[in-house]
Amino acid sequence: MSEQEGKIEKIVTEAQWTTGLYDCFSEDISTCCFTWFCPCVAFGRIAEILDKGETSQGLAGLMVVAMSHIGCGWYYASIYRAKLRHQYSLPEEPCADGPIHFFCCACALSQEHRELKHRGHDPFLGWQGKIDKGLSTPPFVATGMDR
Repeated sequence: MSEQEGKIEKIVTEAQWTTGLYDCFSEDISTCCFTWFCPCVAFGRIAEILDKGETSQGLAGLMVVAMSHIGCGWYYASIYRAKLRHQYSLPEEPCADGPIHFFCCACALSQEHRELKHRGHDPFLGWQGKIDKGLSTPPFVATGMDR
């Protein structure tokens, strides 16, 4: 069985999350562990993709750390959850973005990370990975002019 055949394909539907908030352990244990132990890095990668490379992973991660020191990291992260929801027309479920990040930040980051993966991004590579994927095959250029 090839690697492609072994993977379970998710059906991506507009206006629906591809995984639930609490699918951390059943869906992708590596993402769950990563967001649990390195939430600032995970957030930085998510923010970089949602900002289309205009915010670096490091800067976004540092911002959430700084905001966490004054008790507002959850609020900053919830802004990016709202961006993700608006970008893909996702519902605000099971409740508003703020409480989700306040009470269950690791689960929220894990769900957002999985969502980006299922929608064609690789959060481990960040925005640059998306660009590199697009430029891996050079465009076809015809030689000479034919009429």
